[in-house]
Amino acid sequence: MKAFFVQIKCELGKSYAVATAIADAEIASEIYSTAGTYDLMAKFYLEDNVDIGRFVSERLQPIPGIRDTTTIITFRAF
Repeated sequence: MKAFFVQIKCELGKSYAVATAIADAEIASEIYSTAGTYDLMAKFYLEDNVDIGRFVSERLQPIPGIRDTTTIITFRAF
């Protein structure tokens, strides 16, 4: 399994709706609200053979209310 994070910028007033939609889709292991440039950060785990870019563009970005994402790929946990 590989872990990665996605920072999510939402349309104004849509952060809670987006977080709920991600939780309902059961695709993220953890979802956090954040302060600053992005509204949410979600942690995902995928099998090693699954393409992260395709997952983000096909499963996450189409969720209504998401305006922009930044993917952070991780290499090792300490």
